[in-house]
Amino acid sequence: MIKYSFVYHALMNYFPAFLKLDNYKILIVGGGSVATHKLSKVLDFCSNIEIIAERYSEEMLSMIIDHKLYYKTKVYEEGDVKGYDMVIIAVDNLDLQEQIFNETRKMRTLCNAVDSVAYCDFIFPSYIKEGDLTVAISTSGTSPAIAKHLKEYLKNSIPNSLHDFLKEMKEVRSTLPKGKERMQYLNQKAREFFEPKQNNKQ
Repeated sequence: MIKYSFVYHALMNYFPAFLKLDNYKILIVGGGSVATHKLSKVLDFCSNIEIIAERYSEEMLSMIIDHKLYYKTKVYEEGDVKGYDMVIIAVDNLDLQEQIFNETRKMRTLCNAVDSVAYCDFIFPSYIKEGDLTVAISTSGTSPAIAKHLKEYLKNSIPNSLHDFLKEMKEVRSTLPKGKERMQYLNQKAREFFEPKQNNKQ
């Protein structure tokens, strides 16, 4: 019993992973302020997004037009999730959330429902994105406020020159042959970048 209890509690946490969304087809159900916020986050990483909603906020319509996204103005109907790899449900109707989530179970489609952890395969972490750097923060829903303030704390700790250093490292990495020597060289450069200047003084 102890073994099973341990496994159960361990599975309650979210596994941190960065998904490559290039080949994902994503559906957002909803057109209000929350749906707009979710859309803005997903657009940081891909643009293969479609939206279904009865009404759209002006901000969301503007984003749809700017990014040339496909959308429908309609009531959600059973079967609308077919053909999508990921579905984001951004509506207040809990019955509709449950209905859509149950549909995604049959299709093995990843699902996220706003403010309904029971209907989520994944959650949106608080994150920092600056060029190729992405730092994601999650408290597994325990305290979004902590995640928000930790994000600001970490953002203020990131060196201003990191973006340029990442580009430099990317170029160096592409010119050196793979192997132990390249790994050691890049590791040394990264260590030196983050070491306080006084540590480099003889």
